[in-house]
Amino acid sequence: MKVSVIIPAAGLGTRMGRSAPEKEVISRKQFMLLNGSPILIHTIRKFVSSPMVTEIVVALRGDDMDWAKELFKTQGLGASVRPVEGGESRQQSVENALASIKDDTDLVAVHDAVRPFVSREVIEKVIEEAHATGAAIVGIVPVDTVKQVHRNKVRATLPRERLILTQTPQVFRLKLLRQAFEKARQDLFVGTDESSLVERLEEVEVSVVMGSDRNIKITKPTDMDLARLYLALESLPLETS
Repeated sequence: MKVSVIIPAAGLGTRMGRSAPEKEVISRKQFMLLNGSPILIHTIRKFVSSPMVTEIVVALRGDDMDWAKELFKTQGLGASVRPVEGGESRQQSVENALASIKDDTDLVAVHDAVRPFVSREVIEKVIEEAHATGAAIVGIVPVDTVKQVHRNKVRATLPRERLILTQTPQVFRLKLLRQAFEKARQDLFVGTDESSLVERLEEVEVSVVMGSDRNIKITKPTDMDLARLYLALESLPLETS
């Protein structure tokens, strides 16, 4: 089974509370340093650690390509990671990367560049589920009560047991994902994640694999404090009985 992982990393990350000058790549969240290494590198390492992953394709801005290639080389990831030029949006970046994947690939996983705490166990579970069903995503059940509102008025309370908060990786058969992106392009549809594109095809039911509260998406400055804590916890030695 051949599994390609796409990591879109061409975004500006303006939610970090500051503008990101085009030539200052280090100011964007995926390149911010966490314990001395860019967040993107921590994320890539999680997929490198899994023998189920065949290749990792990182979609980058054109201005970042040479810098990132050298970064991957110095981090010892040159043989595992293939950079491609991304687009103006996440959807365009994933589509560009998708076009570069070989036709004999079985599954494609898409993962956020700023989710460095996904576990190898979750990665492999969602790959196995997608291999069996054609489409699988990672999600967690919300712990807070969720309200449906119109303007500032509550219209309904939604049952939490029927809701999930989606995470990544999201994994699909290659042909299915390409078909979903083609239809989205034809319809001028922009989705919030890859699953939303696949759901529109109405060809397969998307399965859900339970994720983890630690699989956070680093989008705000306060997330970095939590990220440092999780990284420290990962560094603790395992207890043996």
